[in-house]
Amino acid sequence: MIFRELTLLQIKTKQKFQDNLSRVVAELEKSKKGSIILTPELALSGFCYQNMDEASEFSKHATEQLLHASRDRTIITTMIEKKNHKFYNNLKVFSNGELIHKQSKHKLFMLGEEHLHFAAGDVGEIIPFRLNGMNCGALVCFELRFIELWHRLQGVDVLFVPAQWAQARKEHFETLSRALAIANQCFVVACNAASLHMAKSSAIISPYGKVIQDDSKEIITAEIDIAEVEKMRKYIDVGLKECTK
Repeated sequence: MIFRELTLLQIKTKQKFQDNLSRVVAELEKSKKGSIILTPELALSGFCYQNMDEASEFSKHATEQLLHASRDRTIITTMIEKKNHKFYNNLKVFSNGELIHKQSKHKLFMLGEEHLHFAAGDVGEIIPFRLNGMNCGALVCFELRFIELWHRLQGVDVLFVPAQWAQARKEHFETLSRALAIANQCFVVACNAASLHMAKSSAIISPYGKVIQDDSKEIITAEIDIAEVEKMRKYIDVGLKECTK
């Protein structure tokens, strides 16, 4: 058995960037050593379309803070960053004081006008990465709807989904997250915001489809056994093999 402790920060995003970062760092430092913490999408700034330059500058400061705070833990979040005069919604994995993986959001949500403010990331960045002896992957919010992206991450043990998913489509978020866990026979760890009009529905879902979820809590913590992935794939064999990353 291989146990890992996971923590979801089902929190509201405030207007002041530093307040958001301070909250995230505080929760990170309170977590057990070796644990993995997932935040909602853009937990440090929200979709602050009127302050994109300010947010991208703040992300430089946030990156340094998270590198330090993650020296004996892991945190996964997304932040606004600027490159070649374009803004990207970048997912970053900080672990043991290092940035071990980065990918830019590829599928932008047109209903939220993301395409008017962000450049789409390269789909080639959506690849498995190693974390604490596990094969992992990530999809950012709207990307959860695209089956071809599920296929890119087949064979991972854990799939992380940070989101800002609206209350109006709450059932979609819950159904798609659970379906992904069952279809890819992996753990799905989905963290959504608790801000106004957001669905919450943050959950840790097993390869069998068992859901740990509590909309009344800001902090959701559970221990998972990665051996469940191998067991599921062995006894309900649909041809999925461990990824080679």
